Amino acid sequence: MSPERLNHLSLDLLNQPYDELTDVQRRVIDLILAEEPSAGPLDDDDDTTFWTRLADRVAAIGGSWGFIGGFALALVLWMGLNLALEPLKRAFDPYPFIFLNLLLSTLAAIQAPVIMMSQNRQAAKDRKTAEHDYAVNLRAELEIMRVIDKLDALRSEELMLLCREHAERLAELQAEVARLRAGRE
Repeated sequence: MSPERLNHLSLDLLNQPYDELTDVQRRVIDLILAEEPSAGPLDDDDDTTFWTRLADRVAAIGGSWGFIGGFALALVLWMGLNLALEPLKRAFDPYPFIFLNLLLSTLAAIQAPVIMMSQNRQAAKDRKTAEHDYAVNLRAELEIMRVIDKLDALRSEELMLLCREHAERLAELQAEVARLRAGRE
């Protein structure tokens, strides 16, 4: 693509030289000139590691009502079993459930950063998707502006032709009137 065409199109559509456009705006101008469809948002799922997939899975499970219900059931079973075994001196974590508190604290200390890692990755994906949506919307708006400009140009040509036809017809009528007046005198 020639720099002149890029600059002309960017000035025409965005009222800015090509060199002063943002990366997204440049990409849109390039796509319009190339007349190529907009590509979908980049998918980073191909380069995920085991640990990032695990963080996403932990966040998906840990942030669900099923997890909350299952975890509440496990806590009730843990406490109920220890309370039932306490009179028999067989409780593995007698009241006040110190080992359970240690496990819960450890789970919270590990689960929170893992969920945050997953949220950060999701936020990055959302930013890329939003940027792609912006580019698609900008391109659609600019393409619509180009179509409207072309329609206006066609309408102007059509009006000019109609004006010429009417001017010619008017000239013919004036000549006819002049001839008829000359014939009456």
